[in-house]
Amino acid sequence: MSNTRVAAERSPSVTLRFMASPTDVLHHGAQGVSGGRVLEWIDKAAYACAAQWSATYCVTAYVGHIHFTRPIPSGHIVEVRSRIAMTGRSSMHIVNEVLSADPREGVFTRACDCLVVFVAKDPGTGKSMAVPTFVPTNDEERRVADAAKSRIGLRQAIESEMEAQTYTDDSTAPRIVHRFMAKPTDVNWGGNVHGGTAMEWIDEAGLACTMEWSGERTVAVYAGGIRFYHPVHIGDLIEVDARITRTDSRSIHTSVHLRAGDPRGGRENLKDAIHATFTYIGIDIDGNPLPARHFTPVTEEDKRLWEHTQTLKDLRGQYEPVPLVKPLPPAQRTS
Repeated sequence: MSNTRVAAERSPSVTLRFMASPTDVLHHGAQGVSGGRVLEWIDKAAYACAAQWSATYCVTAYVGHIHFTRPIPSGHIVEVRSRIAMTGRSSMHIVNEVLSADPREGVFTRACDCLVVFVAKDPGTGKSMAVPTFVPTNDEERRVADAAKSRIGLRQAIESEMEAQTYTDDSTAPRIVHRFMAKPTDVNWGGNVHGGTAMEWIDEAGLACTMEWSGERTVAVYAGGIRFYHPVHIGDLIEVDARITRTDSRSIHTSVHLRAGDPRGGRENLKDAIHATFTYIGIDIDGNPLPARHFTPVTEEDKRLWEHTQTLKDLRGQYEPVPLVKPLPPAQRTS
């Protein structure tokens, strides 16, 4: 049976619906669910979509270009919609939308959208394996496939720019390092840590770093260039290292590395598992944005990373990828 024929028998989309709970809000006084928790939801829905399509275990390879446009309050009905945009030999490019609605009104509005790339793995060997080919069947599916293709060049340029940088202790930048053990409750279906759980850890470190620096409540407004290099195993020592790389008039930009490894090997033997960039803003009690406390780079490394952050912003403007999703109609009610 060919891949194309198998694909015709499988749905290319998944929708998860649930309530946002008080435990999804990270800290007291926050107006909504943390960006990291939203990324965890996205990863779970995208994984379900990828596993359904490929009929095998899958791993997160890349998450990119996420603008958190509004908070999701506790008590809202949440919908995470994931659908296949295009496939490669072993990769699945999945478009994800997160929407929420006050259950008393039932009108859904979008909170964010993004593209996640999953790779199918052979459960026996752990090597990548071929997936069924997704063939668009209508104008909207062809538009989404074109939008996903328009992001390939941007993703490659961002990955190259991020991989060219080095991070040492020759820095005076504000920084926070969290260390802890990966618990059995963090496990996914392949016996490793959920990609979404790891992204939540990254957001927590970035949030702590920017709140300590600014002296204000901060919220994630953007995440991008999230590259997964190695799996994180249950029982690993986890080190999440968040550093401020640049401040603008309101934005506080961070680079976050998640390293992991056997604790018996010592911290010096931890491997880079994930690298991500997150952008935060400070907010007042009403949720209005505040001016960012200015960070002045001092060392040559700090100055280089300051310019690196601007280069990433310029790349996103230069490529101008096609939007993944269309604007919602004025009122989209629950069924």
